[in-house]
Amino acid sequence: MDRAVLIREVYDRLLAHLGPQGWWPGDGPFETIAGAILTQNAAWANAEKALANLRAAEAMSWPAIRALPEEELALLVRPSGYFNAKARKLKAFADYMAGRGDTLDGTSGAKELRAELLAVHGIGPETADDIVLYAAGLASFVIDTYTQRIVDRLGIAPERRSYDAYQALFEDALPADAPGYNEYHALLDAHAKAVCTKREPRCGACVLLDLCPTGAARSPGPGTRSP
Repeated sequence: MDRAVLIREVYDRLLAHLGPQGWWPGDGPFETIAGAILTQNAAWANAEKALANLRAAEAMSWPAIRALPEEELALLVRPSGYFNAKARKLKAFADYMAGRGDTLDGTSGAKELRAELLAVHGIGPETADDIVLYAAGLASFVIDTYTQRIVDRLGIAPERRSYDAYQALFEDALPADAPGYNEYHALLDAHAKAVCTKREPRCGACVLLDLCPTGAARSPGPGTRSP
């Protein structure tokens, strides 16, 4: 099956099986962006604790982040881990937002905003795409370890296994649609957590089994489904 056709088929099956996810853990642009930074190398539950500290300190805005001493900010975001580095990243992003009038409104396009974000200290491709998609509402497909795992097991990994090459698989196959990208990313994450797990994937229970060479190799036999 053509890779673009396969990518669209995977979306259709996951959506039919799991239903709309309506997903992003954040309330408003500031929380979405700060959360994307705080969840780097951390579980979302720990990022939430850091956000709760910021909320209690009335520091849920970019001007408030700029006003906080970096050492105090680091203590507030300590639950998210790597807190000194993350305090510096939040400070750098706050300075970037100051140059934009503390808003992402007026952005000329997804790729232009993404390029700007990648020039900010501490913002890598996945965090940049989180911000472009979920905070700015522009179409930029987010690639994470869950997505890479599913793509690899489906046997359609790009020859050059870079972040941008994985992203191109999806952006070349799908229309540039922010809500659609949001939904697909959420579906892939849900599927990877529940079925296509890192260890002991539940291939027999997978709605993608007949599309997946990895699943076919692991499956005990035609028509057999794991509990």
